[in-house]
Amino acid sequence: MARHGMMKLGMSMRGLGYHPAAWRHPDVPADGTLRFEHYAHNAQTAERGLFDMIFFADGIGLRERDEPRGSLARSGYELVEMEPLTLLPALAVLTKHIGLVTTASTTYNEPYHVARKFATLDLISGGRAGWNIVTSWSEAEAKNFNREEHLEYDTRYERAAEFVEVVKGLWDCWEPDAFVYDKPGGLFYDERRMHLLNHRGKHFQVRGPLNVAGMPQGRPVLVQAGASEPGREIAAATADVVYAAADSLQAARAYYDDVKGRMAKYGRDRDELKIMPGVRTIVGRTREEAQAKFDRLQDLTDPLVGLARVYAALGDLSGYDLDGPVPEPQRATEMRSSTERVMQRARSQNLTIRQLYKQIVGGGFYLVGTAGDIADGMQEWFEAEACDGFNVLPPYLPGCCDDFVEFITPELQRRGLFRTAYEGGTLRENLGLKPYVNRHAAARAQSAVAE
Repeated sequence: MARHGMMKLGMSMRGLGYHPAAWRHPDVPADGTLRFEHYAHNAQTAERGLFDMIFFADGIGLRERDEPRGSLARSGYELVEMEPLTLLPALAVLTKHIGLVTTASTTYNEPYHVARKFATLDLISGGRAGWNIVTSWSEAEAKNFNREEHLEYDTRYERAAEFVEVVKGLWDCWEPDAFVYDKPGGLFYDERRMHLLNHRGKHFQVRGPLNVAGMPQGRPVLVQAGASEPGREIAAATADVVYAAADSLQAARAYYDDVKGRMAKYGRDRDELKIMPGVRTIVGRTREEAQAKFDRLQDLTDPLVGLARVYAALGDLSGYDLDGPVPEPQRATEMRSSTERVMQRARSQNLTIRQLYKQIVGGGFYLVGTAGDIADGMQEWFEAEACDGFNVLPPYLPGCCDDFVEFITPELQRRGLFRTAYEGGTLRENLGLKPYVNRHAAARAQSAVAE
């Protein structure tokens, strides 16, 4: 191999898949997001495929808009699903090795809640918990939490930075050897190894200590999607894993070099952060079979759902001939730069409205082909140091998860790119991250050396 180490893989399991027509696929249970067995099957399949983690992106409101009218009822995308911090402990009991990662918002939670829930998940799973840090961004979510609109951008990120520091501080309140459980001596814990947080900041006042302790991996793995400038900086400073979005090797390499290049000023080695861009895969025994699978999924896209994907950029096109040319926008749209990009694409390729929305619906970083073709694409990115692995975004579930494990995992193993057995017992160990050291234990050790 051109670089050391193995590729890291996550399987993103939100809903029925990452294509808006997934629910209409004949092999997809349309009510799967409300059935525990759907999640259990996918989690166990991903573990059989030796994935590092499963990931549940979570929203706390319906962020899809009903524009044009009637599109939302035809979507089935990110509408109803189980709450992941309730779901993941149940999946922890059915799995043994795979990491369990989900989202919790820093805008619509309190740090103590998040610290306690993820610490408990880490205990239940034996050290496999991960927290995906998000600020939340939609007005739909704001209106579910006593707000008419979401917090202003800079305030959200300022609050998020303080929120994360409070959570990390709460996780460190108890040193690893604080609990002595000395029955004869009558001592439950060593008072010198319990620490109050006593945080008083702009957004939070938290005394502590946390009433959960003894996490197997020291603390849960910290995950984020750091695309913005402040997001990249936070990722370089504190994240263990970053979910990235790039649809070209060039863009992926630029992002990778940028974020990794910021780490040294925080005293971190480049290997302490795993960057995992999203990839959608559709595999077939032949290229023709794989393309037929993709085309079938594309053809299941309801026209109104397709039009909803271009609404923000182009406005309501429901009154136009779908097989006619893309018209010029009739009004100012929400995102001028997005409008310009979409119109440039439509003009340069002479697209019809239907062709345009199909491109957007089926967009992002897709790999469609045989197991060899898909492994070629993944290997190229990995060896070019554009990533440390991938967050697989299955277009439909359970089929794309099943197919990945059956066809692609063995091909990656054959090439020496991916593990043949789990290396450790915790998510941190399997990701190849350094053991976490409690801040108070570290200070105590330094003091002992100084003496």
